[in-house]
This record gives sequence, C-alpha cells and structure tokens, in this order.
Amino acid sequence: MIHLFLRGDVAHLVERGIRIAEVGSSSLPISTKMMKIDLLTSQAITHTRHCLTGCAIGEVLGMAIGQNWNNILQTALGIVLAFIFGYLLTFSGARRKGVEPKDAVKLALAVDTISIMSMVIIDNTLEWLIPGAINAHLHNILFWWSEAGALSIAFLLTVPVNRLVITRGGHGHHH
Repeated sequence: MIHLFLRGDVAHLVERGIRIAEVGSSSLPISTKMMKIDLLTSQAITHTRHCLTGCAIGEVLGMAIGQNWNNILQTALGIVLAFIFGYLLTFSGARRKGVEPKDAVKLALAVDTISIMSMVIIDNTLEWLIPGAINAHLHNILFWWSEAGALSIAFLLTVPVNRLVITRGGHGHHH
C-alpha cells in the first residue's frame, strides 16, 4: 500500500514500522509488510506523479478553455498545455535546486518528453473512447469522472514506461 505524505510525517511513520524511500524531492513510504518496491520503480512512480500533475493541469485547462470549440482543437489545446505545464513543473523544480535556466530547460525536455507523450496519448485516447466524455462540459459529472479515470489509467500505464527510460539512463537527474 502506497501513501504520499509531507516530510513532517516521516518520524511518525518510521515509529509505526514504515520504511521510507527518499526519491527526488518527495518521500514515498512503503509498508514493509504489504509490498516492497525497488528504487527504480519508486523513481518511476515519483516521476510519473510529477508528470501526471502537469498533464492534469494542462488537459483540464485545455478542456475548460476550449469547451465550446470543436473536439479536435480542444484536444490539441489540452495536449499543448499538458506539455507546457509538465515541462514547467520540472523546470521550476530544477531551478529551486539551483540548476541554471538553460540547463533546467534541457533537463525538462530530456526527462519529460516521453513521459508526457505517453500520458497524453493514453488520456486522450480514453477521453475519445468513453461515450460522451469528449463533449462533456465542466459542470457535468461525466467530464470529471472520465478525466479522473483516463488520467489514472494513463498513470498506471506510464509508470512502466518511465521505469524503462530510467533503466536506460534517461531520468538520471530529476526534480
């Protein structure tokens, strides 16, 4: 069972017998009784979660802005914004760690392109396949559950993609 938490909870969780794997700027508690996750998978989960955040912001904002546009333009806007926000989150995380702007841009392009591409392909394919989802507006529950479901599935399918990229040396330096 995986729980994401704030660093202030670390001591409390260690006292309860939960091992902590430090990954990037996040901590991932892993119950030693329930499941053991290797470091590469932990890194892939953390990286995919960061990409999920950028993709979710971009996709939802794109759908909100373009809800009265034709479906192809609305989808294209969501994809463009997903890439922008995904790259921006990595760029700003690298800058907070003291990476120079030029190197932060290179880092964002290098580590996020495959991950974001995987997520937007899966998310948008599902949005187009779920009956009525592509035409649902923000006030419609179908919009929210289809987006949440599509992004959840995209997350699950992108973790192995990111793990493979990490094993081949593609995410050596991250957020």
